[in-house]
Amino acid sequence: MRIKKIFINLNYIKPNDMSKSIAKRHQYIIEKLKEHGFVNVNELSEELNVSLVTIRKDLRALEDRKLLHRAHGSASLTEPLISDRNIHEKEKIRVQEKQRISHAALEYVKPNDSIILASGSTILEFARNVVSINPLTVVTASLNVAQLINVNTDIEIHQLGGVIRKSSNSAVGPFAERMMEGYSCHILFLGVDGIDPDYGLTTTNALEASLNQRMINAAQKVVVLADSSKFGRRGFGKICDLSSIDVIITDNDAPMQIVKKIQALGVVVKLT
Repeated sequence: MRIKKIFINLNYIKPNDMSKSIAKRHQYIIEKLKEHGFVNVNELSEELNVSLVTIRKDLRALEDRKLLHRAHGSASLTEPLISDRNIHEKEKIRVQEKQRISHAALEYVKPNDSIILASGSTILEFARNVVSINPLTVVTASLNVAQLINVNTDIEIHQLGGVIRKSSNSAVGPFAERMMEGYSCHILFLGVDGIDPDYGLTTTNALEASLNQRMINAAQKVVVLADSSKFGRRGFGKICDLSSIDVIITDNDAPMQIVKKIQALGVVVKLT
């Protein structure tokens, strides 16, 4: 009896075999995250030809290895937020991007406006530009912002009070929130630590997130100033869903897959 020899090329794996290889699925997910900064559970299920349950298990396993951060229906790259750095250290990061973002934001301000300037290094950079516009009424939680724009005698400053966060040198807490309830302003310029298309806007401090919510309620328009490093990330405190804002101004390095998802929600995204 003849024995027929069968040779198998182990280097060739059909696309459908991806569903049977956990390691290859995980590699695919990580590569897609590196490229886009964001993955969607439904899209992965279709692309890898496996169930939603399987994809969720894959994402859970990768999160246990601290390779990503899971959200409802999605996942993003895990990057350490820099909440432990003070405002002066943050000012030295992505300086050119912040300058371009701040310059682009000036088109939203005109003389006699009443504006709210939240806190953060990008907002502080914006304040350096907005100080040339007058007259203005400015409400701010940031001591640094108030000090910077106070050189213009035609800008009326309403400084929020409360507990001072050392890292941002800005006020937070119930007293600042009660003050915000007495204001109605044209526009809020908001800085954030994370932008997630599913979860929304976040910051590293829960008290700051709560104050930011009051600021949003007091503004007719909300413009977020955030460099591209904030996309696909989450901070500890949720500020709001993306439906609560009007515009995001960022730099050209923002991951386009996330940008398109945000634009689909009706938010204007300006790249600088």
